[in-house]
Amino acid sequence: MGGDSSIAVDMSRQPIKNNDKEQEQGRIQIEEAETDEATDHEVVHSVVVQGQDTEAKDSSDASPDKRVKATFVTLARNSELYDLIKSVRRVEDRFNRKFNYDWVFLNDEPFTDEFKNLTTSIVSGKTKYGLIPTEHWSYPDWIDMKKAAESRAAMKAARIIYGDSESYRHMCRFESGFFWQNPLLDEYDWYWRVEPGIQIHCDLDYDLFKYMEDNNKVYGFTISIYEFEKTIPSLWGHVKDFIKKNPQYLAEDNLMDFISDNKGETYNLCHFWSNFEVASLKFWRSQAYRDFFEYLDKTGGFFYERWGDAPIHSIAAALFLSKNQVHYFEDVGYNHGVYTQCPLNAQFRYDHKCHCDPESDFTFRGYSCGTKYYDVMKKEKPKEWIHYT
Repeated sequence: MGGDSSIAVDMSRQPIKNNDKEQEQGRIQIEEAETDEATDHEVVHSVVVQGQDTEAKDSSDASPDKRVKATFVTLARNSELYDLIKSVRRVEDRFNRKFNYDWVFLNDEPFTDEFKNLTTSIVSGKTKYGLIPTEHWSYPDWIDMKKAAESRAAMKAARIIYGDSESYRHMCRFESGFFWQNPLLDEYDWYWRVEPGIQIHCDLDYDLFKYMEDNNKVYGFTISIYEFEKTIPSLWGHVKDFIKKNPQYLAEDNLMDFISDNKGETYNLCHFWSNFEVASLKFWRSQAYRDFFEYLDKTGGFFYERWGDAPIHSIAAALFLSKNQVHYFEDVGYNHGVYTQCPLNAQFRYDHKCHCDPESDFTFRGYSCGTKYYDVMKKEKPKEWIHYT
């Protein structure tokens, strides 16, 4: 699976446009804007501008002309509003009140007025609301529905988490191949994914988006973990088939050693947890990734198995990017569910007003791929790490 092929990801490609009659009639349904400045592809429920925070390391970074083309992206149901609003408030308090980036909310059903009013009241940038088109949240025509149903039943019997869920599979497929195609994202180059229930533990006094852009980073994460093998039994075989047919997409100095312990023969199940991503939309729009997703999608693995978007994103980033284009945000302090990333240095936690317990840090625990990442990157571990394994 060789190292002779150079990276061939065209980072300058523009987002896919769909101007057919169905879109014009609202197949990609975008709710009416409540401001005259809204464009055809932009849903602006409201614009809320709050004061800048003088605690930012460099206040000039917070001015509109210094910001990059970036937004937060959240996929959420109306029923998740009150879990989500806590997450939004945490991100705003810890980061976005200093920088006022926009926020795009996506749903497979229309958002309620309550959802729009409450999120708009808290977000310091523009808020935009999009309805996912049916073809991005349904079975494609090549899926054998009987086979898919049998797979769900078998996974339910095996007690695999979300094993019998159709909506979970639609969500994973959407996050893998379609969220970045939504026209609300056309004007942006970067996104930060935020999900209901997450926590940000530390003050972030610098612009994460600008850091990524200025330092030639493409994909940023906080937690890495092993995937549940029974959900992706055939995935790696299909990945190898794709690479065999498309060797030009492999980056020379890639992260193959992070996702495979034997030079690509098998997948070791390590992946970046995708509920936190700060990443380039241009990467997902690239020919390499579009070809990769379309190839995997045609195999039916999202429905015949239970492929998650996290291993799909992670494998693509590990193979198609230089390892130096992947960034570990060790300073964020992040929690989702039972897993926490907490900075281990006490002085850092004091300086950045972190409220996480370092004893809960997952980075170097047994089920984490953190140690693997540090070793592959030849990255020096925090001096305190041995006390938190």
